[in-house]
Amino acid sequence: MKAVVFLLTLLVISSGYFINESFAEISENQAFLLEGSGFAVTEESIRISEIDLGLASQKQSGSTINFVTEDGFVTLDNKEFTISKLNGKFLRQGQYIRINGNIESSNGFDTSISFFGRLVEESKNASVYGFTGRITTPDDSYKVLYTTKLSKLSKITPVSTESKKSSDLTLHILRGSSAQKSINDLTPGVNTAINLRFFSNDRISVQPGTTITIVNDDVASHSIISGKENYGDRYNPFNPDGRISTGIIAPGESVNITFENAGFYRLYDPNYTWMKIIAYVFPNSDNLILGQGKNLGN
Repeated sequence: MKAVVFLLTLLVISSGYFINESFAEISENQAFLLEGSGFAVTEESIRISEIDLGLASQKQSGSTINFVTEDGFVTLDNKEFTISKLNGKFLRQGQYIRINGNIESSNGFDTSISFFGRLVEESKNASVYGFTGRITTPDDSYKVLYTTKLSKLSKITPVSTESKKSSDLTLHILRGSSAQKSINDLTPGVNTAINLRFFSNDRISVQPGTTITIVNDDVASHSIISGKENYGDRYNPFNPDGRISTGIIAPGESVNITFENAGFYRLYDPNYTWMKIIAYVFPNSDNLILGQGKNLGN
């Protein structure tokens, strides 16, 4: 019996060793999306919680890379907390992620979070992490359990013109996008939206001043504006912020938009709110792109 216990212990230790030998390809000066969901638990209740953060990695020191949070939110049921001040680190070349700091509720009360994530699995474009930690509000302390996806963005090759090098990017509104149902209209518990495609790319990161050309390949007219997402609000999912507005794009037509200022943009069609793009605008970094039409309910 002791021999069996010893062998099982050795197997667990060895398995942990081999898992930790894998690592996410984290690098300096790169943009990431950390998004996922899980539960926030106290002795009295269990609440659904989501996390959606935009991260920008900084300089590497040894096997650690610090990052800053550009924008995002954490939720407890239908209550949303926006970023106030968060610090984070990619540890051991991305095997672990640590996030600490404050988030702020709509009523202005500060709430602290402390999360620790462990790499579970990875692909070429993204990695899955399991997170544990705490959300501490003025009224309570929640233990959190998340499954998250860290999306990695890859570089765009600049296109040469006669006069200068350009990093302009063309996005296509895909045919049939207007016919798709809103995520809120789908059968409860069936996340059909994972298989829906609305744009040729739905997650981009560019430098300030970059111009994006949006081409409408659909049979219906569209318009793209920027705004803040209202988590859990079925009837008013976004509030426009006035930074980006294309006007009407008729079928077969195109329009240019320019990201003048650095920041985090959520772009959507106000008439077809399931059509969304996340855009990061970072100075002093190469243009990056991720998505290829995978709109996973951003």
